[in-house]
Amino acid sequence: MPPGQDARPEDRLERAVRSAERALIEYEIAVETFRVEVENFSRLHHQRLGPLYARLEELDARLLAERAARSGDAEDRRRADEARERLAPLPGVEELLHGWMDGEGLFPEAVAMLTDRPVRPPRRVRPPEEVRRLYRELVRGAHPDLARDEPDRVRREEFITRVNAAYARADEGGLRELSAEWESGPRPPCPVAGRAEELYARLEWLSRRKDLLTKVARELEEGPVGAMLRLAPDDPDRLLEEIAERLEGQVAEREAELADLVGRP
Repeated sequence: MPPGQDARPEDRLERAVRSAERALIEYEIAVETFRVEVENFSRLHHQRLGPLYARLEELDARLLAERAARSGDAEDRRRADEARERLAPLPGVEELLHGWMDGEGLFPEAVAMLTDRPVRPPRRVRPPEEVRRLYRELVRGAHPDLARDEPDRVRREEFITRVNAAYARADEGGLRELSAEWESGPRPPCPVAGRAEELYARLEWLSRRKDLLTKVARELEEGPVGAMLRLAPDDPDRLLEEIAERLEGQVAEREAELADLVGRP
């Protein structure tokens, strides 16, 4: 048989499916990596900037109320009332606990707040490069799309769920343990010959899966947090600090304005 010639009609199709699987896994790794970055950045954004936005709203409402009290104008009073109504109401218990505890109890930030200890800084926006490398290697080898039968798919899905959780925590040690666990597990069986119809169906499924991932990626990129990340992909932490500095300046201006207004006779 001449070099490069397929032994069976299905051989070329088999190679196309394997290539499509590898390409899809790489794409899925990229989308999952970006999703984790978006979620971490969203949490960091809330922790760093949320109190500043709330303080600005409070100061604006107080300024409007002070001006309305001095002017006695009905339109000033209406604006003051609207600003007061926009202030967030006191949260219920569930809202207070959201983001501060999970099934294992209070997060360290909440413990620090309740015990008057310093609150630790928000976690990094993105996992370090070594964590990203370990994650990519694990997903490439253990992805459910590489399963040869249903039991193998279930095993891989359960394993990848643990991998994703460790990656979201930037848990390098946990990812190394998972890597050792996967290496010591059962080896996948060799591909079965003579399954052209199954391979065509597999290609169609891979195409649909890619379309779905493309939609997810677009939604992440076009969302408010994704848009902010695109402004500073190399140093999103600095972007938050710049926004925080700008907001702190606005807070200082409002506080000075309010103090001046209250101090007038």
